[in-house]
Amino acid sequence: MNKHILWLILLLPLNAPAQITPSQLDLLAAEVQPQVVEWRRWFHENPELSNREFKTAAQIEGILREMGLEPQTGIAHTGIIAIIEGGKPGPMVAIRSDMDGLPVVEQTGLPFASTKTDVYNGQDVGVMHACGHDNHMSMLLGAAWVLNSVKEDLAGSVMLVFQPAEEGAPEGEAGGAELMLKEGIWAESKPEAVFGIHVGIATPGGQIAVKPGPLMAAVDSFEIIVVGKQSHGAMPWNGIDPIVVASQIVLGLQTIVSRQVDVTLAPSIVSVGRISGGVRNNVIPDRVEMEGTIRTFDENMRREIHARIENTARAIASAAGAEIEFKLLIGYPAVNNNAELFEKSLPILQRVSGDNPVNIITPQTVAEDFSFFANETPGLFLFLGNGPPDVDPTTLPGNHSPYFDMYEPNLEMGVRIFSNLVVDYLNN
Repeated sequence: MNKHILWLILLLPLNAPAQITPSQLDLLAAEVQPQVVEWRRWFHENPELSNREFKTAAQIEGILREMGLEPQTGIAHTGIIAIIEGGKPGPMVAIRSDMDGLPVVEQTGLPFASTKTDVYNGQDVGVMHACGHDNHMSMLLGAAWVLNSVKEDLAGSVMLVFQPAEEGAPEGEAGGAELMLKEGIWAESKPEAVFGIHVGIATPGGQIAVKPGPLMAAVDSFEIIVVGKQSHGAMPWNGIDPIVVASQIVLGLQTIVSRQVDVTLAPSIVSVGRISGGVRNNVIPDRVEMEGTIRTFDENMRREIHARIENTARAIASAAGAEIEFKLLIGYPAVNNNAELFEKSLPILQRVSGDNPVNIITPQTVAEDFSFFANETPGLFLFLGNGPPDVDPTTLPGNHSPYFDMYEPNLEMGVRIFSNLVVDYLNN
């Protein structure tokens, strides 16, 4: 034997894991695609509201057990995690899907359209997967099947996270990603990275959209009650008109973003979405209620805007002799994609995307509680276009529409994205 070959053999590790190739993952993703479509249609036809995903959780648990996995259930009410243990030692990464539907009456006309109903805020409502969580669950299950098929060659482990209540827990309840973390899913072993996918968000069909840094906004809300003094509409000087004060507060709040914070640092939005007051045209009421939403990307600016909203409302009310009752409701933090993880993942995304570009986009003012996970460990969240590849995504029904749908061949792309990101991270 040639001595150089002998030395090469002696230098090779005795138990080096076999290399999992992208083409191998692609073949497995294509193989499981029919099953992914079947799972997606079941989830779509059987949506459940936040913290009420009992049948959804049972379906996921059964599928995972059929793969030979041992899921942990009942986390944050209905959440599930499962671990795929690789054949070689290495780090752990997590991939995550949300589970809940929305109180929307479906109007897609699909043969597997939802006809489910439930009670939401005391009202009978239709229930629909109008934001695509049915697709997220099925893509994650497809990736689980692929990764489980090659687990002997994985240098590490994969945590599958099926998270309830992304759309927000019912009033008076806790839920979602924050509660899963509080209940300790990462207490004993925290993944080195977490990946997530969301379909839609005006991304071209089958294409990937992503960016480093702030991707989705923090979302908070506020309630203001303006307390005045009731009087006859013909004699307003005898009272304190809360309608006029409320109108001035609405205009004043708009100057926070346009005049009071540094707009060059990050975008922000303050919007009033509801005003209610009075019952008759000639009676000035004694109180007016209003509610609004706050969207920010910078944490310092977020806190500053919170303070400025209350100060602005109180100052305007005080000038008119009125008072206010103010309540701030803290929601989800901003989704920030870890810059280093983005740089490492971009070549994988470009390879998976093939001839299509990986779209580097501007921050989106919608929100996602994936942010809680990404605040605990480096995270990468991306969008996958839900429509056909030859259709302008801006012409399609958007997320939360009763007509929202998924072009099912794109599900295979989601399985490939999850699988390739995980394998590349663990084996490289």
